[in-house]
Amino acid sequence: MTAPTALQEERTPGRAAIAAWIGSALEYYDFAIYGTAAALVFPDIFFPEGNDTAATVAAFATFGVAYVARPIGSFVLGHIGDRLGRKKVMIGTILLMGASTFLVGCLPTYQSVGILAPVLLVALRILQGLSAAGEQAGANSMSFEHAPDDRRGFFTSFTLSGTQGGQILAPAVFLPLAALLSDDALQSWGWRIPFWISAIVVVVGLIIRRRLEETPEFKAEVAADEEPSAPLAILFRDHWKGVLRVFFAAFIATVNTMFAVFALNFATSDDYGIGISETTMLWLAIVANVVAIAVIPWWGRLSDRVGRKPVFVVGVLGSGVLVVAFLGAIAAGQVVLMFVLGVVLAGFVYSMPNAVWPATYAEYFPTRVRLSGMAIGTQFGFALAGFTPTIAGARSWAVTPTTGSRSPHSQRRRARSRRSPCSRARRTRTRSRPATSGCVAPRTCAPPREWHDPDLAPVVPAGAGR
Repeated sequence: MTAPTALQEERTPGRAAIAAWIGSALEYYDFAIYGTAAALVFPDIFFPEGNDTAATVAAFATFGVAYVARPIGSFVLGHIGDRLGRKKVMIGTILLMGASTFLVGCLPTYQSVGILAPVLLVALRILQGLSAAGEQAGANSMSFEHAPDDRRGFFTSFTLSGTQGGQILAPAVFLPLAALLSDDALQSWGWRIPFWISAIVVVVGLIIRRRLEETPEFKAEVAADEEPSAPLAILFRDHWKGVLRVFFAAFIATVNTMFAVFALNFATSDDYGIGISETTMLWLAIVANVVAIAVIPWWGRLSDRVGRKPVFVVGVLGSGVLVVAFLGAIAAGQVVLMFVLGVVLAGFVYSMPNAVWPATYAEYFPTRVRLSGMAIGTQFGFALAGFTPTIAGARSWAVTPTTGSRSPHSQRRRARSRRSPCSRARRTRTRSRPATSGCVAPRTCAPPREWHDPDLAPVVPAGAGR
């Protein structure tokens, strides 16, 4: 039996694709519920009252902290994956992400322990970032090296299809909680449930990954005693151009963070005066990601036929145009147009680069440095994307006028938004603000009338009031 035939018989592309899908779904369910909670809940429970703008920016900053940790994790997990194997990385990342996410749901609030609450939140967020640093690169390497040469685009696309699956689960869990629980229940314990649910996905993913064989290409390296002792040194000596290409291409992730995190806050915060309901935005995320799950494998299959570059480039250019139109529709309060553009953007067009980058980046590197090359290149690029919501929110606050009155159109849209189940938590926060600086029981003090009456309300800087 020849070596190529033996390698072909050892390949299990379907099983590798499923393992990649499950792991990515968990990783990005965890990331998505954190992003959703950062937009809707965390400013109230993990940060002090009195400066809502700072609380919102701080909540988004904790979302971005994980992206700072990801480059660090890419070096560690990249070395392990290329030195000891892809399977070890895939098992380690799913355990680390699952544990850190579950513990977020166990954290005390600022009202209970003060500054320790956001400190612990940031610490767990860093662990999530370290885990995510190796997850996609490990899953991509595993599915790529198990796949037949002429179907690598298709099988590796399941890694990103799983990403969208995780982003469906997050709003799907938050929607019924927001609809069924009272304001107090949602703020005190209801928000914890999505984080605890991640334990179920961890168990399923761990069972699947433990049964998955190491890739035939890595096993061939081990058999020939060719696995590198210092893969990072080889990577930066011989393949630094590939790392740079991946780094710049990974900036496309800014589209996802703008869609999944900033747009949710931009559309729903009372302080932007747009008044689209959280329920509408969460349903948009669900529909767009359902579409993405369906089309990503199709785009991957297309790239096997026509090449990776045409699919990637068209998707990048289209996403750049559509994200501007999408945010413009939100700013104009055009809900139907926003919904359509959001589905086209996140469901169809952004799925093009998402589908093909796993195979594209993997093809830049040989087996001995593939995982570390993809991990380091993508995670440094993703680190920039992670702070996009913070930058966008801070800039919009800085440039918005602070005087004048809201328009009647804005007031009507805000009134409609108050009818959504998710908006109740916001109204609770507004009602609970202290009337005077000397109030020692802010939850019982009545705020000034102008805080409730739209006709008397001044324009608040965008980004405030979280």
